[in-house]
Amino acid sequence: QVQLVESGGGLVQAGESLRLSCAASISIFSFKAMAWYRQAPGNERELVASITAGRTTNYSDSVKGRATISRDMARNTVDLQMNTLKPDDTGIYYCSGALGGSVAWGQGTQVTVSS
Repeated sequence: QVQLVESGGGLVQAGESLRLSCAASISIFSFKAMAWYRQAPGNERELVASITAGRTTNYSDSVKGRATISRDMARNTVDLQMNTLKPDDTGIYYCSGALGGSVAWGQGTQVTVSS
């Protein structure tokens, strides 16, 4: 069973930065695409950023210009660098990976941005 483990969350102040990492139990290059989602209290889970096997990236309008998704081959992780964080960025951040007809999810990491 494929496992994804997120790390890097925490409590930060508005304007600060965080780098989230998603470690996979298999090569990250096995995935057709990987993505970061977030879920704020009372809201649905929403896509934050994604990266395909061909390195095409996509960002939600809410983080465009403030976030960068990347793959680290040496660490076998998919990372999300978030800058100039806002209170609206608060939520649980989940990593996902698309494999053929299935999608693997991590357990999530909490990000809290105080104003």
